[in-house]
Amino acid sequence: MAKKGNRVQVILQCTEHKETGVGGMSRYITTKNRKNTPERVELKKYNPVLKKYTLHKEIK
Repeated sequence: MAKKGNRVQVILQCTEHKETGVGGMSRYITTKNRKNTPERVELKKYNPVLKKYTLHKEIK
């Protein structure tokens, strides 16, 4: 049997997009090591709708 790994997929969602009232949303899917990073991930990623780099936080 295969052992369950420490890497899990996480979804990053833009924090500034909701406040602007513009339609659509900016989300990215990435992986993180659950053992090394137990807290939620926050990264600066590009938001193509707002056309700038914004803070994206892990959801769910």
